[in-house]
Amino acid sequence: MTHDDSSSGRPSDALRIGRRRLVQAIAAGGALALSHGGTAGATSSGATGRRIDLHGHMIPPDYRAAVLRAGLLAPGGLPFPAWSPEGALDFMDRFGIAAQVLSVSDPGVRFASGGDAIRLARSCNDYAGDLQRRWPRRFGSFATVPLPDVAATLTEIAYALDVVGMDGVTLLSSYDGVYLGDPRFEPVMALLDARSATVFVHPGEMPAPSKPELPLPDFLLEFPFDTTRTATSLILSGTLDRYPRIRFVLAHAGGCLPFLATRLSTPRTVVPDAVPSVSLLGIGEALRRFYYDTALSASASSMRSVLEVTDVGQVVFGTDWPFSGATFAVAETADPAPGLSDVFDGPQRGLIENATPLSLVPRLAAAIG
Repeated sequence: MTHDDSSSGRPSDALRIGRRRLVQAIAAGGALALSHGGTAGATSSGATGRRIDLHGHMIPPDYRAAVLRAGLLAPGGLPFPAWSPEGALDFMDRFGIAAQVLSVSDPGVRFASGGDAIRLARSCNDYAGDLQRRWPRRFGSFATVPLPDVAATLTEIAYALDVVGMDGVTLLSSYDGVYLGDPRFEPVMALLDARSATVFVHPGEMPAPSKPELPLPDFLLEFPFDTTRTATSLILSGTLDRYPRIRFVLAHAGGCLPFLATRLSTPRTVVPDAVPSVSLLGIGEALRRFYYDTALSASASSMRSVLEVTDVGQVVFGTDWPFSGATFAVAETADPAPGLSDVFDGPQRGLIENATPLSLVPRLAAAIG
């Protein structure tokens, strides 16, 4: 199978294209018009597939080697799966996915230190840039950054966005036990806000001394819990107030955040001194500011919880492939998320799987045209 793509777009057109696609999806009854368990959009070439996957991962060869040298045989509790760009394209074609926005999953580069972490982040970003040049309409990417090194991260964000032309930035939920609303990360947030950046927030393992001793892999419980902690940190620290132009995408439907919406509002009225700062937005408005992806969460229970705190326009499609590969190996249809049709109709799925994701990655939207 050949996966060649030589078209490109003008970045200056990106926002116009994103808005146009949103209107078109609504007016046309959704780009996908999918029914429950349907097969629309899946062809051998992917030419008619319209899904945009904001939560796909890459495992560059040099990165895999560095992780294994560090002795991290199963980050998050799962061994690193096989991955290649050709394998990603085959997966996308099977499930009618037009494009994947790739990121490096946990542990990022935080297992390295100093110059090693900086060089590894640069290597991952250059690798992503090469994929974008080879397949400009099939791959986008979110940058890897060497946090907790703030100065090096500022340099890498500028390089990734301006030189490589990446679509946004990946931040892990915490770094050495420090969450994203911490003042130490303020310069990073200021730069991301100035760039109106899309920031994909991916969960990561807790430091060993803080981790509960449960006989369960971290991805099962601790990942969604850590996403909840860092999102709460962003709200209660006032980070969302100060930097309203950052578009935060929370993995896995925001972890437990939607379920805890009422409980999280309690400090404002019951124990106002229990937190160092309380968002001026209020919990309800803050939760409406996040985007929530469907990766490993495309079910009625998860999606209805999300819709209790925001609207369908803040939900975006994600697969978590290849780490979620086992869940797709037994798929009986070409619909990668049939559970979404238990909650959303065709036009709504068009927003979730096409129009809204493209509005967050204008470079990729312009390339697709």
